Amino acid sequence: MPKTVVLPPGSSTPIAPFSPGTMADGVVYVSGTLAFDKDNNVVHVGDAAAQTRHVLDSIKTVIETAGGGMADVTFNSIFIRDWADYAAMNTVYAGYFPGDKPARFCIQCGLVKPDALVEIATIAHVGKK
Repeated sequence: MPKTVVLPPGSSTPIAPFSPGTMADGVVYVSGTLAFDKDNNVVHVGDAAAQTRHVLDSIKTVIETAGGGMADVTFNSIFIRDWADYAAMNTVYAGYFPGDKPARFCIQCGLVKPDALVEIATIAHVGKK
């Protein structure tokens, strides 16, 4: 099955060999997303809520570029550096998914940059375009 790279306008060059998203058969797979600026520096250092908002806005941009929206999200993989940030992340997260919630998991782990507090990878079913 052919896949299409999903690259929102103005995307920065990733810090590793991956695309922000790929789409195949109407499904968008969004790579693990961190709160990075255009130069791949962590933004909102020390603020898990602001980092979560930044991450979800970035994910939303990838999904919209593929022709969908956040209501099309079916699954999220959440990685959090410290359980102390779990409540702040969940408060912001709930605002992006006000209706039926996507399935998800959340684990605590180290992230690729020490100042990163939250990383989210997403699957969305946007239909065949």
